[in-house]
Amino acid sequence: MKRTLENRVKAEFSAKSENESLARVITAGFLMNYPVTTEELADVKTAVSEAVTNSVVHAYKGREAGGVRLEIRLFSGGLLRVTVADFGCGIADVQRAREPFFTTDREHERGGMGFSVMETFMDRVKVSSTVEKGTRVTLEKRLCRMQNA
Repeated sequence: MKRTLENRVKAEFSAKSENESLARVITAGFLMNYPVTTEELADVKTAVSEAVTNSVVHAYKGREAGGVRLEIRLFSGGLLRVTVADFGCGIADVQRAREPFFTTDREHERGGMGFSVMETFMDRVKVSSTVEKGTRVTLEKRLCRMQNA
């Protein structure tokens, strides 16, 4: 079944920790126009926060902080697709990075649970990355009240 794009928003901001909350606010503001449940809203905001945090913490290590791009798209039938992309160092081994408790930042006591959290709250998580070019995390969730719309 072909899905039609109903609405989308795109934002780009600096990879700074203070912008993690901005990503949550943008996401919440977008979803408030639709009949989402409180639980769905919380799930999506949590997953987006984790994806943005990964970019802020890991993408620009040892180099000047760059940007993070957030794109939120809603398709017919209630399919929500959120993409968080950075243009940083990339992930050499995506499969290993997705393992629970794996982290490259032990010095700051990172738990290595970011991808696991995203997978818990979303229906699908896709990660693509190229070393020295950046990482793209795509999160998908089917919004229950919109499935028959």
